[in-house]
Amino acid sequence: MVGAASEAGEAEDAAWRRADARPWLRALAAAFPLTVPILAGFAFLGFSYGVYVRALGFPPVYPLAMATVIFGGSLEFLVAGMLGGAFAPLTTFVVALAVQARHLFYGIAMLDRYRDTGWMRPFLIFGMCDETFSVLCSAEPPAGVDRRWFMFWVTLLDYLYWALSALAGGVVGGLLPFDTEGISFVMTALFVVILLERLLSEGDVVPALVGAAASVACLAAFGPDGFMLPALAASSVVLVALRGRLGSGAEKDGAPAGPSDGGVPAAGECDGR
Repeated sequence: MVGAASEAGEAEDAAWRRADARPWLRALAAAFPLTVPILAGFAFLGFSYGVYVRALGFPPVYPLAMATVIFGGSLEFLVAGMLGGAFAPLTTFVVALAVQARHLFYGIAMLDRYRDTGWMRPFLIFGMCDETFSVLCSAEPPAGVDRRWFMFWVTLLDYLYWALSALAGGVVGGLLPFDTEGISFVMTALFVVILLERLLSEGDVVPALVGAAASVACLAAFGPDGFMLPALAASSVVLVALRGRLGSGAEKDGAPAGPSDGGVPAAGECDGR
């Protein structure tokens, strides 16, 4: 009996060693189910983005290139529209920084989790998006699953979902039999929805009113090709001046806003505690 028990123990140890020899595979199996809801959302939005870029007259490689290099969601919709306008690199830079500035806080919140990730770290930083951040902050890898591989697969899968969906939209968009004129309104609709969601979650209309007033005034003063940068600057100055009087609905209730309710994460919010 002792010999049989010893053989069973050795067989179990060998099985664990074989499993541990492929930690990436176990991490993939754990990460994939958590990204399926993101796949559903990215498939629709990414496909729509690809169709939108084709409707602007660009070849299918454009949505794929921007999806893989920018990987910025709403920023990609903005950049696609800017490609058809006047050459304005400074305005594009400032707009990109303003739209994606929340990722600075995501990075601060992930400092501890991304420590000791080795060669994966550059891609983990580059591939950070809202959905990936949400999963990595809320989900813990199962017992026996390597945390580094788990984070890598969540990030890579989300990245591939978006890039391939954009490519599919770019290819199919050129084959659609119906007229795509007017589909560029999808960008306007997207930002209207984002604005409404922020108003409903924050309960403070002052920033929206400031942005709208600055945009209208600068549009009248500088015209449609040069109003965006002055509008952003004017809005920023006014909001900074009013910062002491502004506060989100969550802060008024005594609870700081987090990523799930439109705020930015606290420095220790995603440190595994």
